[in-house]
Amino acid sequence: MGLGKSELILNADQSIYHLNLVPEDLASTVILVGDQDRVPRVSGFFDTVTLKKGKREFVTHTGTLAGKRITVISTGIGADNIDIVLNELDALANIDFATRSAKKEITSLDIVRIGTSGAIQAEIPVDSFLLSEFAIGFDSLLHFYKNTGVQHPKIQEAFVAHSEWDNNKAVPYVVQCDTVLAQKMYSDKILKGFTGTNIGFYGPQGRKLRLQAKEPDFNETLASFSYEGMQITNLEMETSAIYCMSKLLGHRAVSMNCILANRSTGRFSEQPIEIMDSLIKYTLEKLTCS
Repeated sequence: MGLGKSELILNADQSIYHLNLVPEDLASTVILVGDQDRVPRVSGFFDTVTLKKGKREFVTHTGTLAGKRITVISTGIGADNIDIVLNELDALANIDFATRSAKKEITSLDIVRIGTSGAIQAEIPVDSFLLSEFAIGFDSLLHFYKNTGVQHPKIQEAFVAHSEWDNNKAVPYVVQCDTVLAQKMYSDKILKGFTGTNIGFYGPQGRKLRLQAKEPDFNETLASFSYEGMQITNLEMETSAIYCMSKLLGHRAVSMNCILANRSTGRFSEQPIEIMDSLIKYTLEKLTCS
Protein backbone atom coordinates (compact mmCIF):
# COMPACT_ATOMS: atom_id res chain seq x y z
CA MET A 1 0.00 0.00 0.00
CA GLY A 2 1.31 3.43 -0.94
CA LEU A 3 1.84 6.36 1.40
CA GLY A 4 -1.33 8.17 2.42
CA LYS A 5 -2.20 11.63 1.16
CA SER A 6 -1.63 13.08 4.60
CA GLU A 7 1.92 11.60 4.73
CA LEU A 8 3.28 12.23 1.24
CA ILE A 9 1.63 15.56 0.49
CA LEU A 10 1.64 16.65 -3.14
CA ASN A 11 0.43 19.89 -4.68
CA ALA A 12 -2.13 19.99 -7.50
CA ASP A 13 0.70 19.85 -10.08
CA GLN A 14 2.09 16.74 -8.30
CA SER A 15 5.05 18.65 -6.87
CA ILE A 16 6.24 17.94 -3.32
CA TYR A 17 4.37 20.08 -0.78
CA HIS A 18 6.89 22.60 0.59
CA LEU A 19 9.68 22.65 -2.00
CA ASN A 20 7.21 22.82 -4.90
CA LEU A 21 9.46 20.53 -6.99
CA VAL A 22 8.84 17.45 -9.12
CA PRO A 23 11.51 14.72 -9.30
CA GLU A 24 12.97 15.83 -12.64
CA ASP A 25 13.70 19.28 -11.16
CA LEU A 26 16.33 17.83 -8.82
CA ALA A 27 20.00 17.19 -9.60
CA SER A 28 21.96 14.52 -7.71
CA THR A 29 24.30 17.22 -6.38
CA VAL A 30 22.51 19.66 -4.08
CA ILE A 31 23.81 22.84 -2.46
CA LEU A 32 21.92 24.07 0.60
CA VAL A 33 22.00 27.73 1.64
CA GLY A 34 20.01 29.35 4.42
CA ASP A 35 19.26 32.68 2.78
CA GLN A 36 16.97 32.64 -0.26
CA ASP A 37 18.85 35.64 -1.66
CA ARG A 38 22.00 33.50 -1.74
CA VAL A 39 20.43 31.09 -4.27
CA PRO A 40 20.95 33.44 -7.26
CA ARG A 41 24.42 34.26 -5.94
CA VAL A 42 25.27 30.57 -6.30
CA SER A 43 23.46 29.95 -9.59
CA GLY A 44 25.02 33.13 -10.98
CA PHE A 45 28.25 31.11 -11.33
CA PHE A 46 26.49 28.34 -13.32
CA ASP A 47 26.96 28.09 -17.08
CA THR A 48 23.22 27.57 -17.49
CA VAL A 49 20.16 27.85 -15.24
CA THR A 50 17.31 25.67 -16.47
CA LEU A 51 14.91 25.87 -13.52
CA LYS A 52 13.78 28.55 -11.08
CA LYS A 53 11.04 27.76 -8.60
CA GLY A 54 10.07 29.00 -5.16
CA LYS A 55 7.54 28.61 -2.39
CA ARG A 56 7.75 30.30 1.01
CA GLU A 57 11.44 30.43 2.01
CA PHE A 58 12.33 27.52 -0.26
CA VAL A 59 13.83 28.90 -3.48
CA THR A 60 15.37 26.43 -5.96
CA HIS A 61 17.57 26.91 -9.01
CA THR A 62 18.87 23.98 -11.07
CA GLY A 63 21.47 24.36 -13.78
CA THR A 64 24.82 23.16 -15.05
CA LEU A 65 28.44 24.08 -14.45
CA ALA A 66 31.28 22.49 -16.41
CA GLY A 67 28.84 19.86 -17.62
CA LYS A 68 27.66 18.92 -14.11
CA ARG A 69 24.01 19.36 -13.13
CA ILE A 70 23.58 21.08 -9.75
CA THR A 71 20.59 22.16 -7.69
CA VAL A 72 20.81 24.96 -5.12
CA ILE A 73 18.02 25.34 -2.54
CA SER A 74 17.43 27.81 0.28
CA THR A 75 16.39 26.11 3.50
CA GLY A 76 15.67 29.05 5.74
CA ILE A 77 17.14 28.98 9.24
CA GLY A 78 17.15 26.12 11.71
CA ALA A 79 16.93 22.37 12.17
CA ASP A 80 13.13 22.31 11.82
CA ASN A 81 13.44 23.56 8.24
CA ILE A 82 16.17 20.99 7.56
CA ASP A 83 13.73 18.25 8.59
CA ILE A 84 11.36 19.47 5.86
CA VAL A 85 14.01 19.98 3.18
CA LEU A 86 15.90 16.69 3.66
CA ASN A 87 12.75 14.57 3.82
CA GLU A 88 11.36 16.20 0.69
CA LEU A 89 14.67 15.99 -1.20
CA ASP A 90 14.77 12.29 -0.39
CA ALA A 91 11.17 11.86 -1.50
CA LEU A 92 12.00 13.51 -4.83
CA ALA A 93 14.90 11.11 -5.32
CA ASN A 94 13.56 7.90 -3.82
CA ILE A 95 9.75 7.79 -3.85
CA ASP A 96 7.67 7.01 -6.92
CA PHE A 97 4.98 9.71 -6.84
CA ALA A 98 2.68 7.66 -9.08
CA THR A 99 2.58 4.62 -6.79
CA ARG A 100 3.35 6.66 -3.63
CA SER A 101 5.91 4.05 -2.57
CA ALA A 102 9.68 3.83 -2.14
CA LYS A 103 11.71 2.91 -5.19
CA LYS A 104 13.57 -0.42 -5.15
CA GLU A 105 16.89 1.26 -6.01
CA ILE A 106 17.84 4.10 -3.67
CA THR A 107 19.63 7.19 -5.04
CA SER A 108 22.23 8.80 -2.79
CA LEU A 109 22.48 12.58 -3.14
CA ASP A 110 25.61 14.66 -2.56
CA ILE A 111 24.51 17.49 -0.26
CA VAL A 112 26.76 20.46 0.55
CA ARG A 113 25.76 23.24 2.91
CA ILE A 114 27.35 26.64 2.26
CA GLY A 115 26.65 28.84 5.25
CA THR A 116 27.86 31.47 7.67
CA SER A 117 29.18 30.69 11.12
CA GLY A 118 30.84 32.18 14.18
CA ALA A 119 34.02 30.76 15.67
CA ILE A 120 34.37 30.25 19.42
CA GLN A 121 38.10 29.47 19.47
CA ALA A 122 40.28 32.63 19.45
CA GLU A 123 42.80 31.21 16.99
CA ILE A 124 40.25 30.67 14.18
CA PRO A 125 40.53 33.69 11.87
CA VAL A 126 37.56 35.72 10.70
CA ASP A 127 37.14 35.30 6.91
CA SER A 128 38.45 31.72 7.02
CA PHE A 129 36.67 28.62 5.66
CA LEU A 130 35.89 25.61 7.84
CA LEU A 131 34.63 22.13 6.98
CA SER A 132 32.59 20.50 9.75
CA GLU A 133 34.11 17.04 10.31
CA PHE A 134 31.75 16.51 13.24
CA ALA A 135 28.71 18.35 14.52
CA ILE A 136 27.10 18.35 17.94
CA GLY A 137 23.38 19.04 17.82
CA PHE A 138 21.42 20.78 20.58
CA ASP A 139 18.28 20.74 18.41
CA SER A 140 16.84 17.27 19.30
CA LEU A 141 15.88 16.43 15.68
CA LEU A 142 17.75 13.12 15.59
CA HIS A 143 15.84 11.87 18.65
CA PHE A 144 12.56 11.84 16.71
CA TYR A 145 13.86 9.10 14.38
CA LYS A 146 15.22 5.59 14.82
CA ASN A 147 18.91 6.32 14.73
CA THR A 148 20.99 3.25 15.60
CA GLY A 149 24.59 3.63 14.49
CA VAL A 150 24.44 7.32 13.63
CA GLN A 151 25.54 8.88 16.93
CA HIS A 152 28.96 8.98 18.61
CA PRO A 153 27.96 8.18 22.21
CA LYS A 154 31.39 8.47 23.83
CA ILE A 155 31.80 12.05 22.64
CA GLN A 156 28.25 12.84 23.69
CA GLU A 157 28.73 11.37 27.16
CA ALA A 158 31.98 13.30 27.63
CA PHE A 159 30.28 16.56 26.65
CA VAL A 160 27.28 15.97 28.91
CA ALA A 161 29.65 15.37 31.84
CA HIS A 162 31.83 18.38 30.99
CA SER A 163 28.90 20.77 30.63
CA GLU A 164 26.87 19.40 33.56
CA TRP A 165 24.05 19.27 31.03
CA ASP A 166 20.61 20.47 32.15
CA ASN A 167 18.17 17.53 32.05
CA ASN A 168 15.41 19.89 30.92
CA LYS A 169 17.17 20.23 27.55
CA ALA A 170 17.33 17.67 24.75
CA VAL A 171 20.32 15.34 24.98
CA PRO A 172 23.09 16.54 22.63
CA TYR A 173 23.97 14.23 19.76
CA VAL A 174 27.17 14.00 17.71
CA VAL A 175 27.26 13.06 14.03
CA GLN A 176 30.02 12.99 11.41
CA CYS A 177 30.18 14.28 7.86
CA ASP A 178 30.51 11.94 4.90
CA THR A 179 34.25 11.32 4.79
CA VAL A 180 34.43 10.64 1.03
CA LEU A 181 32.63 13.86 0.10
CA ALA A 182 34.66 15.75 2.70
CA GLN A 183 37.90 14.57 1.11
CA LYS A 184 36.69 15.92 -2.23
CA MET A 185 35.90 19.32 -0.68
CA TYR A 186 39.08 19.62 1.40
CA SER A 187 42.31 21.48 0.59
CA ASP A 188 44.95 23.44 2.48
CA LYS A 189 42.62 26.47 2.22
CA ILE A 190 40.14 24.78 4.55
CA LEU A 191 40.16 24.32 8.33
CA LYS A 192 38.58 21.19 9.77
CA GLY A 193 36.30 21.61 12.74
CA PHE A 194 33.73 20.32 15.22
CA THR A 195 30.61 22.43 14.79
CA GLY A 196 27.96 23.23 17.38
CA THR A 197 24.42 23.45 15.98
CA ASN A 198 22.23 25.67 18.15
CA ILE A 199 18.43 25.88 18.20
CA GLY A 200 18.41 29.69 18.24
CA PHE A 201 20.55 32.75 17.51
CA TYR A 202 20.26 34.70 20.74
CA GLY A 203 19.94 32.90 24.10
CA PRO A 204 21.05 29.49 22.74
CA GLN A 205 24.23 31.14 21.46
CA GLY A 206 24.84 33.20 24.59
CA ARG A 207 23.60 36.51 23.18
CA LYS A 208 21.63 38.90 25.34
CA LEU A 209 19.33 41.73 24.27
CA ARG A 210 16.55 42.14 26.85
CA LEU A 211 16.27 38.50 27.93
CA GLN A 212 18.85 36.99 30.26
CA ALA A 213 20.32 33.69 29.08
CA LYS A 214 19.93 30.89 31.61
CA GLU A 215 23.56 29.91 31.00
CA PRO A 216 25.40 33.14 30.11
CA ASP A 217 28.74 31.29 29.99
CA PHE A 218 27.50 28.59 27.61
CA ASN A 219 29.90 29.54 24.81
CA GLU A 220 32.83 29.33 27.21
CA THR A 221 31.62 25.88 28.28
CA LEU A 222 31.53 24.81 24.63
CA ALA A 223 34.94 26.28 23.88
CA SER A 224 36.59 24.58 26.85
CA PHE A 225 35.35 21.09 25.92
CA SER A 226 37.92 18.69 24.50
CA TYR A 227 37.63 15.06 23.48
CA GLU A 228 40.86 13.32 22.48
CA GLY A 229 42.23 16.69 21.37
CA MET A 230 39.09 17.66 19.41
CA GLN A 231 37.48 20.98 20.43
CA ILE A 232 34.21 22.59 19.39
CA THR A 233 35.25 25.24 16.87
CA ASN A 234 32.21 27.17 15.66
CA LEU A 235 28.46 27.69 16.01
CA GLU A 236 25.61 27.76 13.47
CA MET A 237 22.07 26.39 13.19
CA GLU A 238 21.76 23.59 10.60
CA THR A 239 24.78 21.30 10.28
CA SER A 240 23.94 18.57 12.81
CA ALA A 241 20.43 18.28 11.35
CA ILE A 242 21.80 17.99 7.81
CA TYR A 243 24.29 15.33 8.90
CA CYS A 244 21.85 13.22 10.89
CA MET A 245 19.09 13.29 8.26
CA SER A 246 21.55 12.58 5.45
CA LYS A 247 23.02 9.59 7.26
CA LEU A 248 19.61 8.20 8.17
CA LEU A 249 18.39 8.54 4.57
CA GLY A 250 21.59 7.29 2.93
CA HIS A 251 22.87 10.55 1.45
CA ARG A 252 26.35 12.12 1.61
CA ALA A 253 26.66 15.51 3.31
CA VAL A 254 29.31 18.08 4.14
CA SER A 255 28.95 21.52 5.71
CA MET A 256 31.21 24.34 4.47
CA ASN A 257 31.31 27.29 6.86
CA CYS A 258 32.28 30.86 6.13
CA ILE A 259 33.62 32.22 9.44
CA LEU A 260 32.22 35.76 9.53
CA ALA A 261 32.59 36.31 13.27
CA ASN A 262 34.75 35.24 16.18
CA ARG A 263 32.71 35.27 19.37
CA SER A 264 35.83 34.90 21.51
CA THR A 265 37.64 37.96 20.12
CA GLY A 266 34.54 39.98 19.24
CA ARG A 267 35.63 40.45 15.62
CA PHE A 268 33.26 40.47 12.61
CA SER A 269 34.15 40.36 8.93
CA GLU A 270 34.57 43.68 7.13
CA GLN A 271 33.82 42.05 3.76
CA PRO A 272 31.14 39.37 4.38
CA ILE A 273 29.67 39.35 0.85
CA GLU A 274 33.05 38.99 -0.84
CA ILE A 275 34.15 36.23 1.53
CA MET A 276 30.93 34.29 1.03
CA ASP A 277 31.32 34.59 -2.75
CA SER A 278 34.84 33.19 -2.39
CA LEU A 279 33.52 30.15 -0.51
CA ILE A 280 30.79 29.65 -3.13
CA LYS A 281 33.38 29.71 -5.93
CA TYR A 282 35.66 27.34 -4.03
CA THR A 283 32.83 24.87 -3.36
CA LEU A 284 31.67 24.89 -6.99
CA GLU A 285 35.21 24.33 -8.22
CA LYS A 286 35.60 21.32 -5.92
CA LEU A 287 32.22 19.87 -6.91
CA THR A 288 33.00 20.09 -10.62
CA CYS A 289 36.60 18.93 -10.61
CA SER A 290 37.18 15.37 -11.81
